[in-house]
Formats: sequence, structure tokens, C-alpha cells
Amino acid sequence: MAQPIIKVQDLVKRYGNFEAVKGISFEVMEGEIFGLLGPNGAGKTTTLEIIETLRPKTSGSVIVDGIDIDSDRQAVKNIIGVQLQAAGYYPNLNLKQIIELFAGLYNRTVDPLALLDKVNLREKAKNKYKELSGGQKQRFSIATTLINQPKIIFLDEPTTGLDPQARRNLWDLIKQLRASGATVVITTHYMDEAEELCERVAIVDSGRIIAINTPHALIDNLLASGFTRAKAVKGANLEDVFLNMTGKEWRDE
Repeated sequence: MAQPIIKVQDLVKRYGNFEAVKGISFEVMEGEIFGLLGPNGAGKTTTLEIIETLRPKTSGSVIVDGIDIDSDRQAVKNIIGVQLQAAGYYPNLNLKQIIELFAGLYNRTVDPLALLDKVNLREKAKNKYKELSGGQKQRFSIATTLINQPKIIFLDEPTTGLDPQARRNLWDLIKQLRASGATVVITTHYMDEAEELCERVAIVDSGRIIAINTPHALIDNLLASGFTRAKAVKGANLEDVFLNMTGKEWRDE
């Protein structure tokens, strides 16, 4: 039976008089895809950044793979992969060079082309990051999280702004990461994405977790309360139609 690989207990983060995270507690099980859902400003990203050791907490405890983030931040950094934003990449280096640079920072030897193969970007190895399309940038950012062979991968809004093909293909990539043995923690605004990818989700609002369960259990609980939709749900949606007609193959977006 899977064991918790992340344990968050009574986590609080204050900025002056403002309390962004208000005593959050949850566990992430080893090998699962776990989602943090919530509106902008709910505290999702702040919570992730604390677990990633990128932001100090006010109080509470965070244990990552048995390591207290207060006692050994470097040990935590060695076992996690964090999706970087565009500002994290050097503009004058190509993708192969960026991977080699990051590998050096981790004191690891990697095969850049093999890593780019995992995200279907080998043909872009000599391109600069700024020359990539939106979907390619997201795939490359995920490739960089794999350099240190992390046990846990954090993805913050990984498919925002992507077209349907790029979004669905990124879903497949995230599933492959989990199948390879990694634990994945994502934040997303797309509920269909959370329903498709996540074994469990925590819904965060105003700095508190208001629900945590499997997507199906949360839906069943809502239906049991008497909820009905004004419009009947069909067995497919317009995105399914679009993908069926245009295909799901990798593209240059």
C-alpha cells in the first residue's frame, strides 16, 4: 500500500496582517498525481512554493520523503523537480546547452537528446527557448524538471494557454511521468484536466482546504446532495469533436 511522500500539517503563511495560507493539512501518496485546485489567490501556489523550499512558512510542518524542510532544505531540493517559468532560462543558449548547464548545477551527467526525446523535442535541440511555441516551451520546462531524476515533480498550471492538441499531449506526458515512478503534484484551473489526471484533489479557497477526495467521489457527493445540471451532459464535448477531426499528433503549435 502506498505511503505518504508529502505530509503537510497546520501550514500557515502570513504577509503582515494578511494570512494567505490558514492552517492547511494534507498528505500526498507516493506514486499518485495529486491536484491542488482553487481560484486565483486561494493559496495554491504559495503552498507549493513552501513545499518546494522556495518560500519560508510562518508555522506548521512540511515533511517531504521523510525530510523536514526546516532541517535539510538541500536534501529536499535534491529529490524534487520544479517546473520553471520562462525567466529561468538563459536566452542565448539552445535547449541542449540549457540542459547541460542545469545538469552541471545538479552535478549530474545526462544525455540531453535522450531527455528531449521524452518530450518530443529532439529536433529542437539547437533552438533557443524563445524560438519555441507555447506547447513546446511547456514540454521543455517539464524536461528540465527531470534532470535530477526527481521522486516528486511539481507542475504549476502546466497547460495554461495551450491549444487542445498540446494540452492533451501534455496530459499523456504527465501520465508517463507517473508511470515511470514519480509522484506528481499539479495546480490547475481546468477541472476536466484534474478529473482526467488526478487520483485525488484538494480544493483550496481563501487559504483553506474545503474538500479533499478523488474526483469521482467529489462528483458523487455533489449528485447525492440533489444537484442537477440545467443542460444534460453528453458522452462527448466539443473538444472531443475537435480532436477527433484534427488529430492528437504532436505539432509545432
